[in-house]
Amino acid sequence: MKKRILAYLAYIDELLENDNAKNIVDSGTDSGNDENNDCDIDWNIEMKKHLVQISFFAHERLVHLIVTVLFALMTMATILYVNYTGSMIGLALTVALLTLLIPYIMHYYLLENSVQKMYTQYDVMMNKAKNGFSMDCQAAKEKDITK
Repeated sequence: MKKRILAYLAYIDELLENDNAKNIVDSGTDSGNDENNDCDIDWNIEMKKHLVQISFFAHERLVHLIVTVLFALMTMATILYVNYTGSMIGLALTVALLTLLIPYIMHYYLLENSVQKMYTQYDVMMNKAKNGFSMDCQAAKEKDITK
């Protein structure tokens, strides 16, 4: 999951930043053709695809939040159990739960920050779609040059 989410974020970042984005969308490679620009992308389609990915990763985030909270509660319960009983088996269980809890927290942190970044990417896509919808490509080029 980590590789998938990081690869998707990198793809969208490249799509948003690259002036030659049509080549990335169509063929997955950059052919070096300078005639294409952001106006060649249908940002409405890209936004729909992005919303689907956001929903997938947001669902994954929710599942991992539930699992992480349950592991944290079980860890706290075993710590309290060991504190009151002094059980060595309880101590071993506490160590095992802590060993699992730390990677769960790290993974949830990645999911949370990635979904937040996807929201920001979506906002940039909305701005690009609005600019592309309200003016033709030549006017958009001139507007970018005069800024």
